[in-house]
Amino acid sequence: MNAQPSDSPHLDVPNRSGGCPVRHGAATTRLYAAESTVDPYGTYSRLRKQYGPVAPVLLEGDVPAWLVLGYRENRRVLDNPSQFSRDSRIWGDWREGRIPDTSPLIPMLGWRPDCLSQDGDAHQRLRRAVTDSMETVANRGIRRHVVHFAHRQIDDFVHTGRADLVLQYAEYLPMLVLTRLFGLPETDGKHLAASCAQVMKGGEDALVHNERIGRVLADLTSHKRAEPGPDFATGLIQHPAGLDDDEVQNHLRLVLIAAHTTTSNLLARVLQSILSNSSSLADLVSGQLTTAAIVEDMMWNSAPLSVLPGRFATADCELGGQRLKAGDLLILGLAAGNLDPEIRPHTGTGVSGNHAHLAFSSGPHACPGQAVGQAIIETAVEVLIQRLPELRLTVDPAELTDTSSTWETRLDHLPVSFTP
Repeated sequence: MNAQPSDSPHLDVPNRSGGCPVRHGAATTRLYAAESTVDPYGTYSRLRKQYGPVAPVLLEGDVPAWLVLGYRENRRVLDNPSQFSRDSRIWGDWREGRIPDTSPLIPMLGWRPDCLSQDGDAHQRLRRAVTDSMETVANRGIRRHVVHFAHRQIDDFVHTGRADLVLQYAEYLPMLVLTRLFGLPETDGKHLAASCAQVMKGGEDALVHNERIGRVLADLTSHKRAEPGPDFATGLIQHPAGLDDDEVQNHLRLVLIAAHTTTSNLLARVLQSILSNSSSLADLVSGQLTTAAIVEDMMWNSAPLSVLPGRFATADCELGGQRLKAGDLLILGLAAGNLDPEIRPHTGTGVSGNHAHLAFSSGPHACPGQAVGQAIIETAVEVLIQRLPELRLTVDPAELTDTSSTWETRLDHLPVSFTP
């Protein structure tokens, strides 16, 4: 891509609050700015009141996009790839030279030879390779790897009587499990976790860390072609779909970033929920409450990926009262959609047994690794509670803080104490 930046396009869209046109290129809400990332849910609420279920926003570099806030609108976009494609080659701003190669949006939105970037037959061929290879690895036993690394992580701090369960447990445990599933050296785990976090955060370093991930996975692909093993990388290489090296590497990247980001984030939130309510921990220890029920609640109320990039309108259309042009970029507000007052007027009510949340996306591009992620989280929680049943927060739950980017909101710390 040799695109050069220029002025953003101006698209006339209706303003729900007054009926007069708003110029999309003049949208003032920058999702990457401090005022938006400090209180993302407040930003979603304000945009919903001003524009309704679909709002014009700006991404890094002041790139215009439509943020989909409504639950029904999110489902319409996710479930209809013929109308809202994941193929960024139709993205108007990129096609017309307004997005430079150096944009931090490229790692998240740029086209790649993977199943996420394509629709139709090409998507089905590549996704089948991913799901088959993942199923094979899962059938060999994920929980034993989680148990192994969970005990290893706990052993590092169990003698101290204090720990930060974000930095010393949730942040790296999923990546350590993924390195084993991928056939990577365990020593790559922490470096890859840091690089995945930086790609999600965006900013100037996103491209550098994206390239680092690419080099590691290129080396892995070369190694596994020469020396196959019982791992996910070998599964992709040997699949009947006949993936070439570029396709293998990009699918390894896709799964690595998505699986680590969502699983580590969700694990931290589940632990936060358990430890912020003493009765939850007691019920877990006694068996009256299951980790699966808490995970389900978190997927509704604290989606691990707040905003999903992205979809592109294949033709002029209307969505949520806004007029979209062919090639417009849409980003999916999964967290906002899950809390849409149109479907959840009372967000404090329980959602037990309702699996219709947007946390893992929806439609043909829904996350293929949901079962793997949940297995990692549930096992990690079970091992931790078994080892340290007297865990307790050392701060008031209201004092816990988050750091947000355009795409996610992560818990900063989870300080706990226990009997050494």
